[in-house]
Amino acid sequence: ATVCYNWLMGNKRSVVIIDGSNLYFKLKSLGLKKSIKFNYQDWVERLTQGTKLTAVYYCVGKIRAQQKNVKARAMMAAQQAFVTQLIKAGFTIQYGYLLKSGRKFSEKGVDVQMAVDILRGAYRNEYDQVFIISSDSDLIPAIEEAQVSGKEVIYVGFKHQPSYALLKTCKRSILLDKNNLKGF
Repeated sequence: ATVCYNWLMGNKRSVVIIDGSNLYFKLKSLGLKKSIKFNYQDWVERLTQGTKLTAVYYCVGKIRAQQKNVKARAMMAAQQAFVTQLIKAGFTIQYGYLLKSGRKFSEKGVDVQMAVDILRGAYRNEYDQVFIISSDSDLIPAIEEAQVSGKEVIYVGFKHQPSYALLKTCKRSILLDKNNLKGF
Protein backbone atom coordinates (compact mmCIF):
# COMPACT_ATOMS: atom_id res chain seq x y z
CA ALA A 1 0.00 0.00 0.00
CA THR A 2 1.21 3.47 -0.90
CA VAL A 3 0.97 6.17 1.72
CA CYS A 4 0.78 9.75 0.46
CA TYR A 5 1.97 12.45 2.80
CA ASN A 6 0.85 15.87 1.53
CA TRP A 7 3.62 17.69 3.36
CA LEU A 8 6.25 15.52 1.63
CA MET A 9 4.84 16.38 -1.77
CA GLY A 10 4.48 20.11 -1.00
CA ASN A 11 0.72 19.87 -1.53
CA LYS A 12 -0.91 21.66 1.38
CA ARG A 13 -4.43 20.81 2.50
CA SER A 14 -6.68 23.84 2.54
CA VAL A 15 -10.06 24.81 3.92
CA VAL A 16 -12.11 27.86 2.98
CA ILE A 17 -14.46 29.53 5.47
CA ILE A 18 -16.79 32.17 4.04
CA ASP A 19 -18.83 34.75 5.94
CA GLY A 20 -21.71 34.75 3.45
CA SER A 21 -23.27 38.05 4.47
CA ASN A 22 -19.92 39.83 4.52
CA LEU A 23 -19.04 38.51 1.07
CA TYR A 24 -22.47 39.44 -0.31
CA PHE A 25 -22.14 43.06 0.82
CA LYS A 26 -18.53 43.34 -0.38
CA LEU A 27 -19.51 42.07 -3.84
CA LYS A 28 -22.46 44.46 -3.87
CA SER A 29 -20.21 47.41 -2.90
CA LEU A 30 -18.03 46.58 -5.93
CA GLY A 31 -21.06 46.78 -8.19
CA LEU A 32 -21.33 42.99 -8.57
CA LYS A 33 -25.01 42.93 -7.63
CA LYS A 34 -25.94 39.60 -9.19
CA SER A 35 -24.10 37.60 -6.53
CA ILE A 36 -26.43 34.62 -7.04
CA LYS A 37 -24.89 34.28 -10.52
CA PHE A 38 -21.35 34.54 -9.14
CA ASN A 39 -19.50 31.24 -9.68
CA TYR A 40 -18.41 30.57 -6.10
CA GLN A 41 -17.04 27.11 -6.90
CA ASP A 42 -14.64 28.33 -9.60
CA TRP A 43 -13.62 31.30 -7.48
CA VAL A 44 -12.77 29.09 -4.47
CA GLU A 45 -10.82 26.70 -6.70
CA ARG A 46 -8.79 29.60 -8.14
CA LEU A 47 -8.21 31.02 -4.67
CA THR A 48 -6.87 27.70 -3.36
CA GLN A 49 -5.01 26.74 -6.54
CA GLY A 50 -2.00 24.55 -5.85
CA THR A 51 -3.49 23.11 -2.67
CA LYS A 52 -5.73 20.16 -1.92
CA LEU A 53 -9.09 21.71 -1.05
CA THR A 54 -10.67 19.56 1.66
CA ALA A 55 -13.71 21.63 2.70
CA VAL A 56 -15.58 24.86 2.03
CA TYR A 57 -17.82 26.26 4.76
CA TYR A 58 -20.38 28.93 3.87
CA CYS A 59 -21.72 30.56 7.02
CA VAL A 60 -24.83 32.75 6.92
CA GLY A 61 -27.83 33.85 8.95
CA LYS A 62 -30.89 31.82 8.05
CA ILE A 63 -33.86 33.80 6.79
CA ARG A 64 -37.13 32.74 8.37
CA ALA A 65 -40.52 34.06 7.36
CA GLN A 66 -43.99 34.19 8.75
CA GLN A 67 -46.62 32.84 6.40
CA LYS A 68 -48.19 36.29 5.85
CA ASN A 69 -44.94 38.15 5.13
CA VAL A 70 -44.66 37.96 1.33
CA LYS A 71 -41.33 39.84 1.09
CA ALA A 72 -39.66 37.70 3.75
CA ARG A 73 -40.99 34.51 2.14
CA ALA A 74 -39.51 35.59 -1.21
CA MET A 75 -36.15 36.30 0.46
CA MET A 76 -36.26 32.93 2.21
CA ALA A 77 -37.00 31.13 -1.08
CA ALA A 78 -34.14 32.97 -2.81
CA GLN A 79 -31.75 32.02 0.01
CA GLN A 80 -32.84 28.38 -0.18
CA ALA A 81 -32.29 28.30 -3.97
CA PHE A 82 -28.85 29.88 -3.57
CA VAL A 83 -27.84 27.51 -0.77
CA THR A 84 -28.99 24.53 -2.86
CA GLN A 85 -26.58 25.65 -5.61
CA LEU A 86 -23.73 25.85 -3.12
CA ILE A 87 -24.51 22.41 -1.69
CA LYS A 88 -24.47 20.93 -5.20
CA ALA A 89 -21.02 22.51 -5.64
CA GLY A 90 -19.79 20.68 -2.50
CA PHE A 91 -20.02 23.51 0.03
CA THR A 92 -21.05 22.86 3.62
CA ILE A 93 -23.67 25.35 4.76
CA GLN A 94 -23.64 26.49 8.37
CA TYR A 95 -26.43 28.69 9.66
CA GLY A 96 -26.55 31.38 12.24
CA TYR A 97 -29.78 33.26 12.76
CA LEU A 98 -31.21 36.72 12.22
CA LEU A 99 -32.29 38.72 15.25
CA LYS A 100 -34.78 41.53 14.75
CA SER A 101 -34.18 44.67 16.80
CA GLY A 102 -36.70 47.36 15.98
CA ARG A 103 -36.86 47.50 12.18
CA LYS A 104 -33.35 46.14 11.66
CA PHE A 105 -32.02 42.57 11.49
CA SER A 106 -28.64 41.52 12.85
CA GLU A 107 -26.88 38.28 12.02
CA LYS A 108 -25.97 36.23 15.09
CA GLY A 109 -23.91 33.09 15.58
CA VAL A 110 -22.05 33.20 12.26
CA ASP A 111 -18.74 34.48 13.64
CA VAL A 112 -18.87 31.91 16.45
CA GLN A 113 -19.43 29.11 13.90
CA MET A 114 -16.50 30.38 11.85
CA ALA A 115 -14.26 30.47 14.93
CA VAL A 116 -15.27 26.90 15.77
CA ASP A 117 -14.43 25.82 12.20
CA ILE A 118 -11.00 27.47 12.44
CA LEU A 119 -10.18 25.87 15.80
CA ARG A 120 -11.71 22.44 15.13
CA GLY A 121 -9.80 22.16 11.87
CA ALA A 122 -6.54 23.21 13.53
CA TYR A 123 -6.90 20.87 16.52
CA ARG A 124 -7.98 17.90 14.40
CA ASN A 125 -5.29 18.61 11.82
CA GLU A 126 -7.85 18.90 9.02
CA TYR A 127 -5.89 21.55 7.14
CA ASP A 128 -2.48 23.10 6.69
CA GLN A 129 -3.89 26.45 5.66
CA VAL A 130 -7.28 28.08 6.04
CA PHE A 131 -8.63 30.90 3.88
CA ILE A 132 -10.89 33.24 5.89
CA ILE A 133 -13.27 35.33 3.81
CA SER A 134 -14.58 37.77 6.36
CA SER A 135 -13.75 41.16 7.81
CA ASP A 136 -14.91 40.28 11.31
CA SER A 137 -12.25 41.08 13.91
CA ASP A 138 -14.13 38.86 16.41
CA LEU A 139 -12.28 35.99 14.71
CA ILE A 140 -8.86 37.19 15.86
CA PRO A 141 -8.55 34.96 18.99
CA ALA A 142 -9.37 31.85 16.92
CA ILE A 143 -6.96 32.94 14.17
CA GLU A 144 -4.16 33.52 16.68
CA GLU A 145 -4.74 30.13 18.29
CA ALA A 146 -4.71 28.34 14.91
CA GLN A 147 -1.44 30.09 14.03
CA VAL A 148 0.08 29.06 17.37
CA SER A 149 -0.89 25.50 16.39
CA GLY A 150 1.27 25.86 13.27
CA LYS A 151 -1.55 26.51 10.81
CA GLU A 152 -1.37 29.18 8.14
CA VAL A 153 -4.37 31.51 8.27
CA ILE A 154 -4.91 33.56 5.11
CA TYR A 155 -7.16 36.59 5.26
CA VAL A 156 -9.06 37.14 2.01
CA GLY A 157 -10.37 40.69 1.90
CA PHE A 158 -11.13 43.52 -0.46
CA LYS A 159 -8.78 46.36 -1.42
CA HIS A 160 -11.50 49.00 -1.14
CA GLN A 161 -12.58 47.97 2.39
CA PRO A 162 -9.88 45.85 4.08
CA SER A 163 -9.95 44.81 7.70
CA TYR A 164 -6.74 46.29 9.07
CA ALA A 165 -7.07 44.15 12.19
CA LEU A 166 -7.12 40.94 10.12
CA LEU A 167 -4.33 42.21 7.85
CA LYS A 168 -2.21 42.73 10.97
CA THR A 169 -3.15 39.40 12.60
CA CYS A 170 -2.88 36.96 9.69
CA LYS A 171 0.53 35.94 8.43
CA ARG A 172 -0.70 36.17 4.82
CA SER A 173 -3.42 38.19 3.11
CA ILE A 174 -5.03 38.35 -0.30
CA LEU A 175 -6.78 41.61 -1.17
CA LEU A 176 -9.17 41.49 -4.09
CA ASP A 177 -10.66 44.12 -6.35
CA LYS A 178 -13.34 44.10 -9.02
CA ASN A 179 -10.90 42.94 -11.72
CA ASN A 180 -10.05 39.82 -9.68
CA LEU A 181 -13.74 38.89 -9.50
CA LYS A 182 -15.22 39.87 -12.90
CA GLY A 183 -14.57 36.49 -14.54
CA PHE A 184 -16.57 34.63 -11.93
